[in-house]
Amino acid sequence: MEITTWAQEYFQKTLSVNTIQRAICHSRLKLYKSKKKPYLNMIQKRRCFLWAKAHLKWTVAKWKTVLWSDESKFEVLFGKLGRHVIRTKEDKDNPSCYRRSVQKPASLMVWGCMSACGMGSLHIWKGTINAERYIQVLEQHMLPSRRRLFQGRPCIFQRDNARLHTASITTSWLRRRRIRALKWPACSPDLSPTENIWRIIKRQITLTVEPKKI
Repeated sequence: MEITTWAQEYFQKTLSVNTIQRAICHSRLKLYKSKKKPYLNMIQKRRCFLWAKAHLKWTVAKWKTVLWSDESKFEVLFGKLGRHVIRTKEDKDNPSCYRRSVQKPASLMVWGCMSACGMGSLHIWKGTINAERYIQVLEQHMLPSRRRLFQGRPCIFQRDNARLHTASITTSWLRRRRIRALKWPACSPDLSPTENIWRIIKRQITLTVEPKKI
């Protein structure tokens, strides 16, 4: 109906819905679900390729010297819980089978680090984080984890290109501490093993908070 109304105003003629449908079919047009925008554009793909090519000759021992770090957002209460429930036909009005919804789900941020030597510290905080708070997290959690995991051996610190990671004060702090940082391409979470850890944890949380199936 919207297309018909637009066509009548554009052509200044009285047109029916059937006429518009025949015109659309004649033009070999169909209704499709809109495609999601690609996560990476060609420039970002090329940068990821060049990064992988530059590190192609890294040995396993070299990768073991990397301290991976990342932060992720976890929702304590999900917006829609219990999309599916196993029940009988007569239990549709059972309160335990209702879909629960939360208008403002509570959330928290978790920062963590890991390496081939083992898991580092985890830090949890509420609200947003800026560069100053990020430096405090590095001082209180990253440095002790680095000493415990590598025991004085040199290591390479990895973090993504978030604004608080690449801020001037953060870069200056890393330089003063003589911490070597791994150059990281933009928009490349698939290259970091910590993303797999976050995905597993979030999946387990989702399974835990879902209502019981009856």
